[in-house]
Amino acid sequence: MGETPEARLKRLKMRSMRRGIKEMDVILSRFADARLAGMDEAGLAAYDALLSENDQDLYQWVTGQAEVPERFGALIDEIATEVGAR
Repeated sequence: MGETPEARLKRLKMRSMRRGIKEMDVILSRFADARLAGMDEAGLAAYDALLSENDQDLYQWVTGQAEVPERFGALIDEIATEVGAR
């Protein structure tokens, strides 16, 4: 049997706050608390994939220090806007 919606949200929130660097813990935890419950299936799948990326890359993407891969562009923009990173 697949993961329940509640279990999925809990897992994504936990992965958001247990990152490799503290800055990403803060950024992704704030985003997850504010937005995950309202995201559709496609958004949650994209966020789940994003969490597999390297923290150093994520930080540079969110803060505008590096070019964001096209597949994550809209999501990174949402995260940066939500947490005021740009």
